[in-house]
Amino acid sequence: MATEAGRNRAVYAADPGTSRGRLHAEPKSPTRNDFRRDCDRIIHSTAFRRLAHKTQVFVYHEGDHYRTRLTHTLEVAQIARSLARALGLDEDLAEVLALAHDLGHPPFGHAGERALDKTLQGSALAGFGGFDHNAQALRIVTDLERRYADFDGLNLTWETLEGLVKHNGPLTTRDGKAFGRHAAQGVPAAITAYCQIQDLELWSQPSAEAQIAALADDIAYDAHDIDDGLRADLFTLGDITSVPFIGGIVGEIQARYPLLDPARRVHEVVRRVITRMIEDVIVESETRLAALGAKSAADIRNAASTVVMFSPAMAEADAAIKGFLYPRMYRHSRVMRVMDEAEAVIRDLFAHFTAQPTDLPAEWSDGFAQLDDGARARRIADFIAGMTDRYALVEHARFFAHTPELR
Repeated sequence: MATEAGRNRAVYAADPGTSRGRLHAEPKSPTRNDFRRDCDRIIHSTAFRRLAHKTQVFVYHEGDHYRTRLTHTLEVAQIARSLARALGLDEDLAEVLALAHDLGHPPFGHAGERALDKTLQGSALAGFGGFDHNAQALRIVTDLERRYADFDGLNLTWETLEGLVKHNGPLTTRDGKAFGRHAAQGVPAAITAYCQIQDLELWSQPSAEAQIAALADDIAYDAHDIDDGLRADLFTLGDITSVPFIGGIVGEIQARYPLLDPARRVHEVVRRVITRMIEDVIVESETRLAALGAKSAADIRNAASTVVMFSPAMAEADAAIKGFLYPRMYRHSRVMRVMDEAEAVIRDLFAHFTAQPTDLPAEWSDGFAQLDDGARARRIADFIAGMTDRYALVEHARFFAHTPELR
């Protein structure tokens, strides 16, 4: 394991000095490497700021202490940097992939994504494709952000775009056949279209830094959803001790701090979950990397499987935590009622702007009449996907007599 003093860059780490570059050539920065520059561009983007008011699990006005997409993203970034540092990988690339991984989420979390996906795949819009938040994130950073005089999008490096698209693994076989979660419907059109401009090699494994971002997302989800679920009284600490991994941690805390107050007890559980998962990933990944004998970042991409992973025991614990949370939190009647109402808000807005495109803001309605039906549907989806929870409800109230409070 790399030590704090004298950390060395692994030979298989991504190197900003040998990046495959940007689609649009730019002068080098005298003060920042290319991956650090990508981080800064994400942080200063409009889409990143909007994450502060987008749902993680609980909508924004249910409480100030629940996670939003932004606080979740920052937690993922912290974990990703910790893992990258320990494994000798590029911290900036790991961080930018963590910062960008949720940019494409619409308002109201997965409920908003489900509503847009169903709407875009509805019978009246057949053939226009659905909605995928990873594909939307790619659209944001390559097109929809309009900040620079010389190009649309953020003009990020190839390594950042590649990791953004396939941090969860390859999307196709070497001959281009979609597999995994894209096997049924194919790779989202936005991704395949962009790959005609700049090949992101959808068939290969992602970089080790991208794999780190994916594991950091899992770790953050497990830890903060336990915290938020307890805060919302959806279950008790006693309930979740039924998961052996959590039960063991709670037992340790009880033995050492028998009089610890409930709030600190929960925090102690959460921080130990994060610590143990990070330490497990480091040990397991070092073992896999040694077995692979990788000598370059290309060796990681050409490997038969991912190398940044939980151990089998921790993967089992991760699955058990998610299995506990799914019915008690994500499918809890209180959460589902709010999310059902949120889906209806998205459907209503899409139907309204389809019928009345002149109600779109000027920058979105400009040239709308010249678009074909598919492009019109996609533009409306882009507009709605960029909304915060609050803005979506404000817009809904402008056009409809009854807007749910989502409480």
